[in-house]
Amino acid sequence: MLESAALPYDAVLFDCDGVLVDSERITNSVLRTMLHELGWPISEADCFRLFVGRALRDEAGVITANTGFVVTDEWLGEFRKRRNDALVLDLQPIPGAVAAAREIDRVYGGRLACASGADRHKVELQLAKVGLDTVFAGKIFSGMETPRSKPAPDVYLAAAAALGVDPARTAVVEDTPTGVRAGVAAGATVFGYCPPASPSHSIPQVLIDAGAAHIFTDMAALPGILSAALAH
Repeated sequence: MLESAALPYDAVLFDCDGVLVDSERITNSVLRTMLHELGWPISEADCFRLFVGRALRDEAGVITANTGFVVTDEWLGEFRKRRNDALVLDLQPIPGAVAAAREIDRVYGGRLACASGADRHKVELQLAKVGLDTVFAGKIFSGMETPRSKPAPDVYLAAAAALGVDPARTAVVEDTPTGVRAGVAAGATVFGYCPPASPSHSIPQVLIDAGAAHIFTDMAALPGILSAALAH
């Protein structure tokens, strides 16, 4: 358990997809179906590799290169609608994430935020679905609303500024190399979440190579891991 008298960081900044909510398999299933409809028989593994952790709008060129289809706002809107419908039906929290976020919120006196590359509606929908909307109320930041999305640090810098803390004094919790690079670029200490045998998460070495300072496999253990970071 964390002790509020001697906190190792001034704030904790969470990614959302794959860190707080188990959404990436759902989202990529919808995306893969729509890419198949465009004539691209992409595999599940390749869909994860090419698109997880990235803003879909930033990968429009990849879709065009493999299908000949020029991605439109209408197509992206249809993707978001189908994605959101699937999330409402099937979304679950990452095991241990709800309790961990609530404990960190308690000990840090509300100095935590959710900084996602996804659109705000998706992030708010997901946090409400798993019961974390009150924890992160007023502290949700979308990379869609910053000049650059991850791996640029903009969304983490915006979150730190809103909390009134030095980004170099924050802990960032991420699960993709794109997100890790964003946290590192912001100057934060990045904790890479990497559960074993998960098709939707990167392997540990990939996160280490991206700059993660710590790797952990159990979200329920995060409060204790943050406390142990005092020794480093």
